Amino acid sequence: MPVYIRKDNKDGTYSYEFRLQGRRFSGNTGKKSEREARQVERAKRKEAEKLLEEEKQFGADDLTFEIAASKYWHEIGQHQKDRENLLWSLDWLQTAIGRSTRLSKINDNLVAGLVAKRRNDLIPNRKPEQKISPATVNRTMTQRLRSILIRAAKIWKVRTGEVIWSAHLLRESGERIREASRMEEAKIMSQLDRGYDTAVQFAFLSGCRRMEILGLEWSRVDFFGRAFSVIGKGGKTRIIPMSQAIFDLLWQERGHHEVKVFTYEAKRTLKNRGLCRGLRYPLTEAGLKTAMRRAVADAGVENFRFHDTRHTAATRILRASNLRVAQKLLGHEDIATTTKYAHALVDDVRNAMDAMNTARDPAPLNQIKTASE
Repeated sequence: MPVYIRKDNKDGTYSYEFRLQGRRFSGNTGKKSEREARQVERAKRKEAEKLLEEEKQFGADDLTFEIAASKYWHEIGQHQKDRENLLWSLDWLQTAIGRSTRLSKINDNLVAGLVAKRRNDLIPNRKPEQKISPATVNRTMTQRLRSILIRAAKIWKVRTGEVIWSAHLLRESGERIREASRMEEAKIMSQLDRGYDTAVQFAFLSGCRRMEILGLEWSRVDFFGRAFSVIGKGGKTRIIPMSQAIFDLLWQERGHHEVKVFTYEAKRTLKNRGLCRGLRYPLTEAGLKTAMRRAVADAGVENFRFHDTRHTAATRILRASNLRVAQKLLGHEDIATTTKYAHALVDDVRNAMDAMNTARDPAPLNQIKTASE
């Protein structure tokens, strides 16, 4: 289909996608009418044909950004787990930079303007309106563009402009460590529907990331060996032992679905989504995000996100063991990454010192002097 409405598109406009000479061309038409969108798609196809012809004339050593984005998607992007987010970034960059802009023309001045433009973007569906964070600017724009230009220069051997990337990466605030109290955890759990409550409870117990939880399948659950394996960042697999609480939780989920561990029961039949009331279906990322956000708000818990369940689990396991154990649980390759949870140990030492000093009332100063005399 040459034009379509993307699932993550909230404004109802059509996107286009086509291939020419093995290259992928895509973008948003800005049109809500399919007829008008098709007209835009035909115009974009003609532009692409012209660009490919120009590439032959100018040589392949000075690509347009549209050609470079297409090559990057074909070689790298389509194989990544976050390909939907990457696709969004590529579309944004092509519009902001200009599809016909040559890579050799992308310089510090242009990149600085792109950073300024992206910093003014607002977080979708956030009320009151709030601009995106410096970290989001870095992840969705600057680092994406840098990856494309570095690959163009080193792998494709084409001309690129000179860019001092360190000058454009925004300073990010240090990652906060938000630990839920037992009372906060109980309040959040009380607001979750069946299925979602199990997934969130598993997050508190295991410290697994959201996508690790959603991707957990029965083939990677070993009740006999009391362990399960998850696929984490970079496609890396790690094995996590089952505590008794995790064992009991997973045992109760048997038989709900042949493949996926975490599921929910459809409350009503929705033919357009292929749902039948009473049947169980795997949890989705959007569904789990929404359920958690609503539960936190309804519970009256402030400043708590799904990823904070991981922080909570890490801090609790560190209080009961040591940094090496926490590193193993979280799957950190470098223990330096785990040391951000060391505040838990500092708190324990402080509490122990306070307990030591208040275990008994000190003798009055005059008694001490009398005893010494």
